[in-house]
Amino acid sequence: MQQDRASADVVTMPRSLVSPIRAILRRLAFALLVVVVAAMAIFLDRDGYADTQGDGLSLLDCFYYATVSLSTTGYGDIAPISPSARLLTTVVITPLRVLFLIVLVGTTLEVLTDRSRQAFRVQKWRSKVRDHVVVIGFGTKGRAAVKTLMGDEDVEPNRIVVVDTDQDALDAASARGLVTVHGSATRGDVLRVAGVQRARAIVVAPNRDDSAVLVTLTARELAPKAHIVASVREAENVHLLKQSGANQVVISSETAGRLLGIATSTPRVVDMVEDLLTPETGLAIAERPVEPSEHGGSPRHLPDTVLGLVRDGTLYRVDSPQADAIEPGDRLLYVRKVTPVEDSGA
Repeated sequence: MQQDRASADVVTMPRSLVSPIRAILRRLAFALLVVVVAAMAIFLDRDGYADTQGDGLSLLDCFYYATVSLSTTGYGDIAPISPSARLLTTVVITPLRVLFLIVLVGTTLEVLTDRSRQAFRVQKWRSKVRDHVVVIGFGTKGRAAVKTLMGDEDVEPNRIVVVDTDQDALDAASARGLVTVHGSATRGDVLRVAGVQRARAIVVAPNRDDSAVLVTLTARELAPKAHIVASVREAENVHLLKQSGANQVVISSETAGRLLGIATSTPRVVDMVEDLLTPETGLAIAERPVEPSEHGGSPRHLPDTVLGLVRDGTLYRVDSPQADAIEPGDRLLYVRKVTPVEDSGA
C-alpha cells in the first residue's frame, strides 16, 4: 500500500470533469433541499414548538428555526416543548444538521480524501492492467499514435498509458481518458509504474534520438516479450534502436521529406497516402487472417486489394514468389474501405 501511495504522486487516473461552478451549485442546491426538508418537518409539528413571543410558529418561523438549527447557531428563541417535537429534533433535525455540515465542508473533505482515493484507484488499476499499450512521449507523434490506437485499433482509453515529463502534455492525455505517468521514461522505476513489464506494446516517441535509444534499451530489459515501436529522426540511428531492442523503427524526418518531394510533382499521390494513413475516413491499410476458403489461392485474385502477406512474422510483397499461394496461418495486408465515397469527400 505504501508503494501505491507513492505511485499516486506520478500516476493519474482519468476522471470525469465537472466544472467548479456546477459542483458548487449542486452542493448549494442539496443544502437548500436539506433546509426545506427540515422546515417542512418542523411545520408539520409546529404546535410542539414555542417561541419567546408565544404566538405560535408560522412557515417563515419554521424556515428560520431550521436554518439556525442546521447551522448550529441556535439563538434559543424557538424551542421544542412537546415530546413529539423533541423526538423530531433528535431523530430528524440532528441527522440533517450533520448532513448539512458535511455538504458545507464537502470541498475540504474532498481534498483530504482525494489522495486516498487516488492511491486506491492506482492500486486497483495496477492489479488488473495487462496487455496494455505504453506510449512514451505525448508530443505530435505520440498524440497521433494514440489517435490511431483509439480509432483504427479500437483500444480503450484506459488501456493506454502515457509517460511524459511535461505536465501540460499529461493533462491533455488525461482529458482524453488516458492513464498518465509523470516521469522520465529513461528510468526503470518510472516504466515499472507504467506497467511496461506486462504491456503488449510500447510506443517510443520522444523528441530526441538519444532519448529514444535509452528508453528502448530500458524498456526492452523490463519487457522482453513486448512489441516495441520507436520513432527516430535520423536514418543513421535506426541500427542503434534495433540493437537496443526495437521491433520496428519509423524514420519521421525522412518519411516527411519523401512526401514533400513527391508533393512537388504528384500531389495526388500524397493525398492518397494520407488517406490510407487516416483510419477514420476513406481508405485504410488493415491486416486480417486468411479464411479457410482462401487457402491455396493467390492473394492477387481476392476481392480485396492485397498489398502484402505475412508468414511466420515475415512480410512479403504481393508480387513476391513467396506470396503466390496462400498458406494456413498467413495474414493479409489489404486496403479496407472505411467510409463510402460520398461520405469521405473523395
